[in-house]
Amino acid sequence: MIILLHPRTTKPKNRRFPLSVLSLAAVLEGKEDYAIIDGNVDTDPAATLDRVMRETPAALLAVSVMPGPQMVAVLPLCREFRKKYPSVPIVWGGYFPSLYTDAVLNSDYVDYAVRGPGQDTLVELIAALRSDSDVGAIAGLSYTDEDGTHRHNPERTFASPNDYPWPPYHRIDAAKYVLPTFLGQRTAVHEASLGCPYSCNFCGVITAYGSREKMEAPARTEAVLRYLKDNYAIDAVQFYDNNFFLREDHAREQADRFQALDLRWWCEARIDIVLGYSDATLRALKQAGATMIFFGAESGSDWVLEEMNKQLKAEQTLELARRLKDFGIVPEFSFVVGNPRDPQRDIDEGIAFVRKIKNLNPDAEIILQHYTPTPQRAEMYGKVEERITFPETLEEWATERWYNFTVRTEPNLPWLPAPLKQRVDDFETVISSRWPTSQDFRMPRWGRGLLKALASWRYASGVYGHPRELRWAQRFVQLRKPQVESV
Repeated sequence: MIILLHPRTTKPKNRRFPLSVLSLAAVLEGKEDYAIIDGNVDTDPAATLDRVMRETPAALLAVSVMPGPQMVAVLPLCREFRKKYPSVPIVWGGYFPSLYTDAVLNSDYVDYAVRGPGQDTLVELIAALRSDSDVGAIAGLSYTDEDGTHRHNPERTFASPNDYPWPPYHRIDAAKYVLPTFLGQRTAVHEASLGCPYSCNFCGVITAYGSREKMEAPARTEAVLRYLKDNYAIDAVQFYDNNFFLREDHAREQADRFQALDLRWWCEARIDIVLGYSDATLRALKQAGATMIFFGAESGSDWVLEEMNKQLKAEQTLELARRLKDFGIVPEFSFVVGNPRDPQRDIDEGIAFVRKIKNLNPDAEIILQHYTPTPQRAEMYGKVEERITFPETLEEWATERWYNFTVRTEPNLPWLPAPLKQRVDDFETVISSRWPTSQDFRMPRWGRGLLKALASWRYASGVYGHPRELRWAQRFVQLRKPQVESV
């Protein structure tokens, strides 16, 4: 028995298919007995772990961990599991161990860390443990050897999604995951590619996957979505790819195949890639159900984009905002503000740039995030690691200070004085009130009207400071702000 644990990461109304553990289950299906425990559905995963261990003792506990809520939620589960079942190895995979491998190995209750895609690494690890053979040849695996040294095996060259079986949806209660969103009443999620071929300096995806991307064939994507539509009556889908579009011919084939599915969908893409598509392709994407596309604009300043190695110009973002308006596709632009070299300039220019976007396309959605470095990418702004000391243990990463750093709410950065951070937060409050996100489908019409009325004068006059009335109103109408989704 292999236990696949997906720690709690969100509220029940926001849960989606646990794609990370489903991808692992897919390679175990028909070969290993396994159980999936999802903390987003299971209200007492600790009790479920005990029940599974009583019924069929497990040979391995495999845990998928994202930074933030999942990492915090899983610590007590793994600590207690180790106390009760000390002989059962525990392996972590996912973004957190890919980014913070040594902190994971510094714990006394995680035996192995998987970096990058985990399907083949997990299968090889299970075989090695069963035969009591050396794990030193398993690509993508990190562990602590007998003398206490952390060993990091060579990176694994990951395969295409086409090389793996479909997720075994029948092994979960799929009805609990097909829920209402702004896209539709029965929204599913799917991942049609892995990785990203670009090398943006701030991005953790590069640490986990390198500058590589493997894409699922459009025919297979269509088949999976048709299966979900036929069996679970989905009417919408969110694609959790880091980069859904690359080649235009691939995108056009996707659009042609999606036409008959009658699904509304959301995805992530590169600004320059989509900007290069023809009008015919953009029109086909809209007709195929493309409703909103998330773009990592990151900055409205060319000097910042150059430091990020974004390979993008600010004018391209403006041009795309203009162009997508003509096709009725809503662009969702994410910005990372607070350049440590000159945070004042970066923030002022960022706010001015967002206003330009809104002038061109008022429907464009805006997400503002404070820049927070990862250890592997800290050199982007001139050795940021000399100004910030990252945690070396899981327990420290789980503290309030570092949890807030991870989710970027109160990152407590030495180069970002409180007044500058407050300026960003105040502007975000004003703009999210002036244009409440269309993703908040539960907000009543009167609530939208209230927020817009209260925020209009502030936005028009550029007075963002201390918007207490807007924060009160947002709480009153229970505004839901757009978030960068995670699997």
